[in-house]
Amino acid sequence: MPLMIEELPVLGRPGSGLGGSWNVVVLNDDHNSFDHVAETLARTIPGMTLADGYRTADRIHRRGLAIVFSGARDDAEGHWEALADAGLTLGPLESA
Repeated sequence: MPLMIEELPVLGRPGSGLGGSWNVVVLNDDHNSFDHVAETLARTIPGMTLADGYRTADRIHRRGLAIVFSGARDDAEGHWEALADAGLTLGPLESA
């Protein structure tokens, strides 16, 4: 029986890989305030209220990271870039 090799997508910055669902991950850091993270998430991520932003900021603080968006690559890239432009510390855009 031949050996089957499955190719996995390369994880990296926006623009790598194709299709599927993509995750935007925010990392905890020492230079962004809790308020800035919460307000930026609420302003940037569709459907995220300020209260959701604070709950997510708390999760980032306690766990070191949180997936803040999962969806189409183009949408994920846009959110990733907007969060990066606001100064948040992000993991690489990753295929879900």
